[in-house]
Amino acid sequence: MTDVHSSRRVQRTYLTLTLLQTLAASLIWGVNTLFLLDAGLTLTEAFVANAAFTAGMVLFEVPTGVVADAAGRRLSFILGAVTLLITTLAYLGLWWVEAGIGWWVVVSALIGLGFTFFSGATEAWLVDALEATGFEGSIEMVFGRGQTIAGAATLIGTIGGGFLAQVSQGLPYLVRSALLVAVVVAAYVAMHDIGYTPVRGVSIRAGVNNILKESVRNGLGNPPIRMFMLAAPFATGVGIWVFYAFQPYLLQLWGDESAVYLSGVAAAIFAVAQMIGGSSVNWARRRFDTRTGVIIAQVALSAVAIVGVGVAEVFDIPVGFWVAIALLTLTNLASAVARPMQQAYMNAVIPPQQRATVLSFSSLMGSAGGVVAQPVLGRVADVYSLGVGYVVAGVLSAAQLPFMWAARRMGLEADVVTKPEGAPSPRDLA
Repeated sequence: MTDVHSSRRVQRTYLTLTLLQTLAASLIWGVNTLFLLDAGLTLTEAFVANAAFTAGMVLFEVPTGVVADAAGRRLSFILGAVTLLITTLAYLGLWWVEAGIGWWVVVSALIGLGFTFFSGATEAWLVDALEATGFEGSIEMVFGRGQTIAGAATLIGTIGGGFLAQVSQGLPYLVRSALLVAVVVAAYVAMHDIGYTPVRGVSIRAGVNNILKESVRNGLGNPPIRMFMLAAPFATGVGIWVFYAFQPYLLQLWGDESAVYLSGVAAAIFAVAQMIGGSSVNWARRRFDTRTGVIIAQVALSAVAIVGVGVAEVFDIPVGFWVAIALLTLTNLASAVARPMQQAYMNAVIPPQQRATVLSFSSLMGSAGGVVAQPVLGRVADVYSLGVGYVVAGVLSAAQLPFMWAARRMGLEADVVTKPEGAPSPRDLA
């Protein structure tokens, strides 16, 4: 039996936490490199600090997933927010005293730790709670609303962070700290482990070993999940480089490398695309029979678009700029539609007791791909050009297709799209 009020309360809590968490994170996305340079780091040292963040996510991804499965999703989420609060304040301190690169590397890695507490716990908490309250709606729609809320928060955060940085480079980090306090309070008050009982009464070491063993079995040992994990380095890994490279590339295509404001404008456009994509999940449900069908279409479309972004450098200034903006917007929109489908599929085939750890394991595979892809594609861009780097990135992104096609051929029930009421199947329209 569905507990409608509890189910709605769970969704409201999820969307509220998504809003606050994304808003806090996005305040610094457009200004972080400038902040590091203002603190006295060289450009090379700034990228070293960013790499330390990615390495921290790789290092801590699975252990923090184990925490969420062994001690509870709520505790893991709160630990993530508290860790980010402390490390953000530490960033401010390092900026104030113009500390050396060694301190930045350590704190950046710990910021990665904070984000890994979130990665598997939030999604696992939502799915557990909805199942426990008898939710009978479409899980894709809930994840889609989350994408829309995250896009809106990113839009506000990136623009707001830019204006705050005009006053002082440290101000976005101070406001971020205040928002993280709000995240901790909101999670403590509204987020409770519903439908999941943390492991108690056993030794921590024995519990952790058991969860890790079961998670490997239900992760890499689970055929559909294995396909998503093997595809993750080509999706997330390449995606990280595409995101970081667009800032200098768009300025190059514009023909004025001092027009830094364009990076903020582009980030805002991409955030709007994410909002539209998250709101279009229902449209996709009406037109596709399978979740992997949506994902395959997104991968193919994005791969071609990313190659097109690279080819844009052959056009005259500023035509290439607008071509690249249009294609990157398309990739963001398509990803926002497909992401909820992937989340729904994966959660449907992962046992609840290992859900957070397996999701963290999958995230780790993506982050590990980023550790490899960033220097490789960066080297291609140095030797040839950023445009060639994007062409190579598009080709690498297409490497996801065989894995997604293999998942589709499994024909699992988890792959079937839940149709909106009254919506005909595409086969009925043929």
